[in-house]
Amino acid sequence: MEVKDYFCNYNGHLISIYEPVVSFANRAFRYGDALFETIRVINGKAMFLNDHLRRIKLSMTILRMNVPGDFNTENISRLISDLIKQNNIENDVRVRLTIFRNEGGFYTPKVNDISFLIETEDLEEKGAYTFNEKGYAMEVFHDIKKHKNKLSNLKSGNALLYVLAGIYKKDIKMDECIIINDDGNICETISSNIFIVKNGALYTPALSEGCVEGVLRKQIIKIAQENRILCYEIPIVFNTMMNADEVFLTNAVKGIRWVEQYKTKTYTNKMALYFLDKLNQLIEE
Repeated sequence: MEVKDYFCNYNGHLISIYEPVVSFANRAFRYGDALFETIRVINGKAMFLNDHLRRIKLSMTILRMNVPGDFNTENISRLISDLIKQNNIENDVRVRLTIFRNEGGFYTPKVNDISFLIETEDLEEKGAYTFNEKGYAMEVFHDIKKHKNKLSNLKSGNALLYVLAGIYKKDIKMDECIIINDDGNICETISSNIFIVKNGALYTPALSEGCVEGVLRKQIIKIAQENRILCYEIPIVFNTMMNADEVFLTNAVKGIRWVEQYKTKTYTNKMALYFLDKLNQLIEE
């Protein structure tokens, strides 16, 4: 059977995914010296691309990586569009943009220049963000706590905490797991930021609690402010979960996912549906 060729973009050049890109000396492979973004493309448009690139360029600065002068929204958007066209896939796509420091050196790098890789994956879900009909069931991953430091908010190649939490989630047959920080407070989930609703107000862990600075998290907070909904970015203890009316999760690819159950507590989804509607209005605009 003939295998269809499929392409990725490596440093601005389209190459087959069957060609070797990463060498044995690659620093992402050796040391996790890398960052990444997952971007949702809807109707051919990369959603919230400005925010994705702002975050990754800030992260590159924190990691002392050199930011190329042409690493901007216009160029990256064009490269994504060209890759989607080359791969002849639908306009609703999951894109992964990976940044890694160029090879050389051991723990101490020889250079701070970077390379990048763009990959695409066709999505079954087409058009606007949709809602999960069945709410998630969640549990807490207790084995490893997430440290609170200036690396905590980055989406880096160092993802062992999330890998182990994902294995635990699979073992206990849950939809998601809550990651906790050094203080034992709620931080985030394996792949999403978390929002808690109580008496019509939103509560979400502050960035100082160690959560990833999510692109959709930013949009939800902005929507709340524009619609005069109180939103508190604070430390969140587990008693808050047991007293909540709703819990929902956000990430850039899936959008909003509502949680139905945590231990013996069940939740509704009225506020989650409200924010989903507002989010899809942004897409239409």
